[in-house]
Amino acid sequence: MPAVSSAMIAVGIAALLAGLILVRTRFIAATGLGKLLVLGPVFEAVALAIFAVEHFLAARDLAPIVPRWLPGALFWTYFFGVALLATAISFLIFRCVRWSAALLALFFLLIVVTVDLPGVPKGLHERLFWTLTVREISFACGALILAASQFPGAPSLAHLARGGIASGRPLTASSPIRILATIARAALAAIFVFYAIEHFLFPHNVPGVPLEKMTPSWMPAPVLISYFTGLTLLAAAPGLLIPRTRRLAAALAGSVLLLLTVFFYIPILLTELHSPLALEGVNYVGDTLLFAATALFAGFDPVQPKRP
Repeated sequence: MPAVSSAMIAVGIAALLAGLILVRTRFIAATGLGKLLVLGPVFEAVALAIFAVEHFLAARDLAPIVPRWLPGALFWTYFFGVALLATAISFLIFRCVRWSAALLALFFLLIVVTVDLPGVPKGLHERLFWTLTVREISFACGALILAASQFPGAPSLAHLARGGIASGRPLTASSPIRILATIARAALAAIFVFYAIEHFLFPHNVPGVPLEKMTPSWMPAPVLISYFTGLTLLAAAPGLLIPRTRRLAAALAGSVLLLLTVFFYIPILLTELHSPLALEGVNYVGDTLLFAATALFAGFDPVQPKRP
């Protein structure tokens, strides 16, 4: 599908250029590691825009993924394409992010519940099944953390532990989201460990999200790249759970995954561009970029309420 892959690439480049322009103000205002973390929504938007185009132009190929019990498979394929594009635009202009990110988390969780979990009996002992299922869960976790970060003044679990309810201090409606975000960050740390182990066990598979694709023979030091990625994820996992190291851990994992996207997956895509593997190559770029953004989201904290 050269036309589909070309359109996905074109839209991805356009989204990246637009995102880098629109993020400029927030990038300048950010300091230290925040300058990298603030790019997370841009990278997420690029990946979502790429996948939205695939939903529009390759709808008939994607429709069979929709559960059989849900009528109108083609309609839902287009519907979610529109949803992904709307979310990408929301992230690019950084408006209504708390709601678009929350709905994106719901989207990925729906995939897990309706597509992945029904396949547990068949895929219970298959590595690829769990790799894909965990991938969707990680994307949901990242989106949920981003959504929670956009609720000003949301109380933390430490606030609850100090008796936020018993003392009569009011809790905002965002409290459950903050609690869910804490759980999501812990789940994401566990997923980092899971993927790290996979990198050590299957070093010849492509890194980042270690799926079934093998690293091309022309790629230098494939085992070293895989081990380095695994060690990065393993080191970042506990750091996500510690407030003082959270931003550093997220930036570390996100930057390595971003480097993989640019210097590993894009070169592979270029070699496959005029072959039947072009669409697969674009999808691997999008998946890894989405995982990089997910890692960066783990370093997001709630925005501070504006002072009067």
